[in-house]
Amino acid sequence: MEKGITGTRNYYIMASGQFASVDHKTLKHENSFAIFDSLGDIRCIMPRSKGTEGIYHRGTRYVSHYELYISSYKPLLLSSSVKEDNSLFSVDMTNPDIEENGRVVLSKGSVHIQRSKFLCNNSCYEKIHLQNFSQKEVELEISLLFEADFADIFEVRGARRKNRGIKLPPSVGTDEVIVIYRGVDGIVRKTLIKFSPVPAAISTNQAIFTFKLAPKQKSSILVTFVFDPHHDNASREILSFKQALFKTKTSLNRWVETSTAIYTSNEQFNRWLQRSYADIAMLMTRTPYGDYPYAGIPWYTTIFGRDGIITAYETLWINPQIARGTLLTLSALQANYFDEKEDAQPGKIVHEIREGEMANTGEIPFKRYYGSIDATPLFIILASAYYDRTGDYKLIKEIWPNIKKAMNWLERYADIDSDGLIEYVPCKNGLINKGWKDSADSVFHADGTPAEAPIALVEVQGYAYRAKVEASRLAAMLNEHELAAHWRMEAQKTYELIDRFYMEQEGFYAIALDGKKRQCKIKTSNAGHLLFAKAVDPKKARIIAQTLFDKEFFSGWGIRTLANTQARYNPLSYHNGSVWPHDNAIIAAGLGAYGLKQYTLKILKGLFDASTFFDLNRLPELFCGFARRPHEGPTHYPVACHPQAWSSAAVFLLLQAALGISFHKNSLIFRYPMLPEFLDEVWIKNLTINGARVDLYLKRYQHDVVINVARKEGEVSIVIEK
Repeated sequence: MEKGITGTRNYYIMASGQFASVDHKTLKHENSFAIFDSLGDIRCIMPRSKGTEGIYHRGTRYVSHYELYISSYKPLLLSSSVKEDNSLFSVDMTNPDIEENGRVVLSKGSVHIQRSKFLCNNSCYEKIHLQNFSQKEVELEISLLFEADFADIFEVRGARRKNRGIKLPPSVGTDEVIVIYRGVDGIVRKTLIKFSPVPAAISTNQAIFTFKLAPKQKSSILVTFVFDPHHDNASREILSFKQALFKTKTSLNRWVETSTAIYTSNEQFNRWLQRSYADIAMLMTRTPYGDYPYAGIPWYTTIFGRDGIITAYETLWINPQIARGTLLTLSALQANYFDEKEDAQPGKIVHEIREGEMANTGEIPFKRYYGSIDATPLFIILASAYYDRTGDYKLIKEIWPNIKKAMNWLERYADIDSDGLIEYVPCKNGLINKGWKDSADSVFHADGTPAEAPIALVEVQGYAYRAKVEASRLAAMLNEHELAAHWRMEAQKTYELIDRFYMEQEGFYAIALDGKKRQCKIKTSNAGHLLFAKAVDPKKARIIAQTLFDKEFFSGWGIRTLANTQARYNPLSYHNGSVWPHDNAIIAAGLGAYGLKQYTLKILKGLFDASTFFDLNRLPELFCGFARRPHEGPTHYPVACHPQAWSSAAVFLLLQAALGISFHKNSLIFRYPMLPEFLDEVWIKNLTINGARVDLYLKRYQHDVVINVARKEGEVSIVIEK
């Protein structure tokens, strides 16, 4: 993703004080998401404010200011939380002491105010519930202030624009306001704000309600925001509060209910698991081609190829339908043309899709953008893993032309100088670096100088090797034996070329080769992905593992992206010293594949411990790489997405790696299963294998794990290798 500094200020994520807040509450449903403060307000008051708060739809902020006042006072916060399934955000408040002419006319704590908010498709619903708990009748005035700046998400991130669209005169009715904006792209975007009951007063940016409440009397206000740039009569499409909430709950629960359930004897670990289930469910989004996990909130609430693939891989064993939707979506979006601005070449898998005004006008190149070097081989790896998990021959047959196009891209276009390595050059208007560490400063030499293009990343060679191996297997399965033999031969060539990255003196793999084929001699976590790709011999795998768990790499919470002995190391940076959960999960999976389970368990423990310190037990996109300090938690990264799909899904791949779970036809295989000391028991329920279902009970005995079959329906065999 274009997540870091990319050489063009437009793509840099500004870090203001508002961004650094950890008190924000997040909701998402389909193509809309919302970020509120702990009071349930949105306080981005100035036009195009740099705060992240707001309600967004398809890459545009449709509500930039929304505040509640009680008799001109801010309420007192009692508590606020998002439900465990991410369906509803609830806030409990009360009135402060309210004065008139120097005397208190309403004592604090007299009135309970509860705000309940949720999203449903292109709408945000809120119920404001009032109840008088004093012994006398009270008179209240509730004021709701609102505004819509229609800022593009890239404006919110800090991009400066030469031209903006224009605000048209708003429409004000007795119970509704419509704020209207005509963008530079010609699209008219509207925010409809509808109230019930009818306000006592209403204007272009405020609605006022007056109440007289007897002791214990209740009353409420319903507010609905609708975001629809194309329909003039958007209000006719509004569902009732109850109907919309039921729809949201149903859609969120659908994914969880169809997934394998995991419970453990550790309640804190269960909270991490349940939050991860809920966050993946929230990020799942319908597309014309299937359900797809959007990457993260707020910056990446859209299709990202690399993120979707990795998230699908992490969750494959508990719900292969995510991989199915991901494969179908990316196949439909696969490039079949050349376009320099989009960085598109035939067979390439899409990097990113954007729908906002700046994408529509070409101010940013990401409307449909193919500027990643690794999404294409990862697509092939996922397709093969999906087949192993499901035996879904029909789907593989359907996307086989896409797999062959992806392989053709690897052979014809990805090797720029025909030396057998996969390389990239910077995009003219897009990304400078095209691996997952796509900050402009993430690939450099030992002295800190940037690497010259074309750049061959070490992990990408590993992905290419694994893609060729897996494509060969699929080709053989489809009786394309000549193609299978060719790809096996190409895989062996790539395997041998990876030795060019090995630094003999340092005993580790360089992050990259530059345009002159010089090693970029820095130690990074990229080398750990070679284990995931099974692209090195066991001896070198052990060397990688030992190095990654030295103090220079392992912070106590996880493996840093860059060793702390290297030039440009900065634990506060995006890619040069921070800790990324998905990066660690991929490395842990590789360690498990080589039988180095003790290291897998160390990562699992570090990230589990970290999860206990984050709000809602939600692992963010990344956190700072400072060494673990006694009795303190990890240090937050100020503009990290939370939730982020591949971080939320990391726990599932970590647990799979520890237990050595794999699938072959109708067999569920456990290879050298291990559990960390903090997990004595694990229950796995409703695990489906080619139509069969099993429930399992796992018990840890020191360094051994005993697996009992609690229920089995259909033909399935359980294989345990120790």
